[in-house]
Amino acid sequence: MSKKNNSISSYERRSDVPKEYTWALEDLYSSDDEWKADLDRLRELLSEIAAYQGTLSQSADRLLEFLRLQDKITTDIDRFANYSMRKADEDTKNTTYQGFKDQTNGIYVAVSSVGAFSEPEILAIDDSTLEQFYKSRPELNVYKRYINDIRRKRAHILTDAEEKILAAAGDLAQAPDDIFGLLNDADMTFDSVTDIEGNRHAVTHASFIKLQQNPDRSVRKAAMESLYKTYENHKNTSAALLSAQMKQLKFFASMRKYDSALNAALDTTNVDPAVYYNLIEAVHENMDSMYRYVRLRKKLLRVDELHMYDLYAPMVPNVEKAVSYDEAKQNILSALSVLGEDYTALLEEGFNNRWIDIYENDGKRSGAYSSGARVHPYVLLNYNNTLDSEFTLAHEMGHAIHSYLSNKNQPIIDSDYVIFVAEVASTCNEALLMQYLLKNTTDKMERAYLINYFLEQFRTTLYRQTMFAEFELKMSELVQKGESVNSETACSIYYDLLKLYFGEDITIDPQLKLEWARIPHFYYNFYVYQYATGFSAAIALSQKMLKEGEPAVKAYKEKFLSAGCSKDPVAILKDAGVDMSTKAPIEEALNLFDGLIDEMEELMK
Repeated sequence: MSKKNNSISSYERRSDVPKEYTWALEDLYSSDDEWKADLDRLRELLSEIAAYQGTLSQSADRLLEFLRLQDKITTDIDRFANYSMRKADEDTKNTTYQGFKDQTNGIYVAVSSVGAFSEPEILAIDDSTLEQFYKSRPELNVYKRYINDIRRKRAHILTDAEEKILAAAGDLAQAPDDIFGLLNDADMTFDSVTDIEGNRHAVTHASFIKLQQNPDRSVRKAAMESLYKTYENHKNTSAALLSAQMKQLKFFASMRKYDSALNAALDTTNVDPAVYYNLIEAVHENMDSMYRYVRLRKKLLRVDELHMYDLYAPMVPNVEKAVSYDEAKQNILSALSVLGEDYTALLEEGFNNRWIDIYENDGKRSGAYSSGARVHPYVLLNYNNTLDSEFTLAHEMGHAIHSYLSNKNQPIIDSDYVIFVAEVASTCNEALLMQYLLKNTTDKMERAYLINYFLEQFRTTLYRQTMFAEFELKMSELVQKGESVNSETACSIYYDLLKLYFGEDITIDPQLKLEWARIPHFYYNFYVYQYATGFSAAIALSQKMLKEGEPAVKAYKEKFLSAGCSKDPVAILKDAGVDMSTKAPIEEALNLFDGLIDEMEELMK
C-alpha cells in the first residue's frame, strides 16, 4: 500500500470523466438511435412468442423452435437492457436514460406475460412423449436441465390463465420494495452532526458508515442518533411496508402451493431449506467467537462501555492507508496469480479494455456491481483510493470473470448462474487478496490493520447477514401464522436478536431496535442468507486452493466458475470441493475467524 495520494477520484459532471476511466458501452450499441431501433424490433418479437401458444407439445421441432427463440430473446434483451441500465446508472439525474430504463422494465414485464404459457405447456407433455422428442431431435438435450427444472416444480406451476394472472400481478408485488426505496432514499433526511472541532458532517445513507468509522466517538454517537431519530418518526410506515412485503410473498407462495414463503424462495434456485436452517444453527453454535471479538474490540478501543456505534470504529488507530487504482490492480493481479495465467489474462483484458466504470461523478449510481453482459461483463465502481475500494474491485472482478467463463462455456440456457452461488467467486477473490496482503507485509501495525479489516468481513457478512436472515424468517413466520407484523413486534424481535448475536459485553443502544427499517435486503425475498453461505463457501475454497494448489484451482475454474447453472448450486459447489448441505464450510470459516482473533490479540498485546 502507498501513502495517501491526491489523485482525482470523482468528477463534477459525467462529461468531465476521461474516456479511459469509463466502461465501453459502444461495445453494445454505437448510439442511442441504434438502441431505439432495437426497442421496436424487440416489441415485434413478442408476437413471435405468442404464436407458439398451445403448440409446444405438438412436436419436437416445435418445442425446439420455441426454446431457440427464447434463447434469441434472452441474448437480445441482455444487450438491450445492459445498455439502458448502464446508461441510467452513469447519471441518475439524466431523465432520458431513466426513460430508457423504464422502457426496458416494460419489455421484461411484457416478455414475462406473453410467455407465461410455456411452463404449463412444457409440464403438460407426458414423460414418454418427451423422451421421444429427445430421441427424434437430439438438439433438445441442450435444454434437458432447463426442462427438468420446470418439471421438478410441477406441483407449483399453475394453468396458463392462472400463470398470466400471477405474471400480470408482478408490478403489484414489486410495490413494497418500490415504496420502501422512495421512502428510504428520496423522502428521508437526517440532521447533520458536529465534530469536536466544530465541523459539520451531513448524515446520509452514503455517509453513515463512514461516520460510524470516525475516530471521534461523539460523532459516531450523534450520527447514530440522527439516523434513527428519522426512522423512529417513520417506524409505523416502515413496518407496514415490511408487513406488505411478507404478505405478498405469502400470497405468491400460497398460490403456488408451497408450505411457506421460504420454501418458495429457495425452490426457485433448487436449494434445500435445510441449508438455511443449517446456517443459522451453525452460527448459533459459534456465538462464543463473536462474543470474543466484542470483548477484544472493547479492550482495544479502551472504553468502559462498548456501544453499537463503536462496532465500525477502527481497532487499529493511526494506520490510514491509501491505495491508488493502479496499485490495486497490480495487487489483485499478484494475489490472484494462484488461479493461473488464464485467469489473470482475463483480469488484464477487463482492466485494459474498459470493462470498468471507475470513478464517481455527480449523479452516478452509488456503490458497486458487476453485470455479466454477453459481449463482456461491465463493472461499476466509485473508486476512492481506499483499502475498501481495492477489495471492492477484487470482489466485482470475481463476479465478472464468473459471468464471463459461464457465458463462454455453457449454452445460453445454462449460462446464468443462480443467486445462491453469486457471491462465492467475488468473495473468494477478496479472501485470496487478503491472504496475499497479509503474506507480503512485514509491518506489525499494517498486519493488525489488515486483520481488523478481515475480522470485520466475518462480523458484517457471516454473523450480521445470518442475523438478518433469521429476522426475515421470523417476520415471515409471523405472517404465515396470521399474526401481525407491526413496529412493536419488529423492534422487539430485532432487539432480542442483537442481544443474542453480540452478547453481554456490548450495550445495545435502544435506537438499534429500528435497524431493520433501513435494510433494503428484506425486500429481496430471502436473499441475505446467501451472503453468509457464499462467504463461507468462498473461505473454504480459497483455503483449499492455497493448501492444495493446482488440483483445487482446476476444479474451481472448471467445475464452478465455468458451470453456470448446469446443475443445482449445491451440487456445483460440491463438485468444486465444498459441501454446503453440511455445516462444515460454515464451521471452517468460523474456525478461521477464531484464529484471526487469536492473532489480533497477540499482535496488540
